[in-house]
Amino acid sequence: MLRDYERAKATFGGVKQLVPGSSDVPAALALIARRQGHWEQSVDYWEQTLTLDPRNIQWLGLAAETYAMLRQFLAALKMYDRVLDIVPSDADTIAAEAKIYQAEGNLEQSGKLLAGVDAQTPSITALLPKMNQFFLERRCDEAIRLIHNRLTESRDLPDFEKLVDPMLLVFAQQCTGDITGARATAQQTLPPLDTLSKKDPDNPILAVALSLIHAVLGEKNAAIKEAERATTLLPSGKDAVDGPSYEENLASVEAMIGDKDRAIPRLQHLLEIPYANCLTPALLRLDPKWDPLRGDLRFQKLCEEKKP
Repeated sequence: MLRDYERAKATFGGVKQLVPGSSDVPAALALIARRQGHWEQSVDYWEQTLTLDPRNIQWLGLAAETYAMLRQFLAALKMYDRVLDIVPSDADTIAAEAKIYQAEGNLEQSGKLLAGVDAQTPSITALLPKMNQFFLERRCDEAIRLIHNRLTESRDLPDFEKLVDPMLLVFAQQCTGDITGARATAQQTLPPLDTLSKKDPDNPILAVALSLIHAVLGEKNAAIKEAERATTLLPSGKDAVDGPSYEENLASVEAMIGDKDRAIPRLQHLLEIPYANCLTPALLRLDPKWDPLRGDLRFQKLCEEKKP
């Protein structure tokens, strides 16, 4: 991806003159605006898009995503409900709604929405919120059972997706307190992950995966190096949607290795900005990955919901 946003905007501006009634143009401009961190502009473009094409489920879903990034969760849920009015029981849309309820700390509602997700569910988009539900509810033994069921199935997956289940197993084992088991699984996962990263060295997702595995193994320097590399490969200044997610990963690695003085200010910043799958006080309170920070009064303050 070139991320030449200004040229893209100019191109779509020209296209708009040719097809003034097309929803594709304002939708594209909405996506560009949010990558640049122009959030109000992005919302305006989504409103234009949906005025032109109110039943386009792709645009509705992307607009809902944008509202969720802004933590405007009620507006996001309304958009997702519009999608479900058109395509009832769409698994990915239901999973997206569940993620919003998780972000709000409403685990009862998110659990209901994710009840049908199991080892046979093909969509990783639905699987990951289900796994997160187990973690947030501290039902980590159930997470391990689900992963073991998935690992016994023979499925044709891309190389990275083949490593998703073992990585989830590492975190589930860690969540149950089985540090020895988590490190054993991490040690098995590291070589194929390292091989993938060498084939695709500019992929920040692989750098994130490596950073977490190194952190579980207690290899602090390697963990920080990979986490920082991910933020360099896709900095927030180049991508306001995904860039901050790599900063959040860096904070989680810092928490894992015991560097509270770096992790906590980073989390405070992340709570103040929009981005994909953004942090909330509820997620800080519930997610076991932040447990190393719980005794710190600065962290406890971040876990408090701000009064409107």
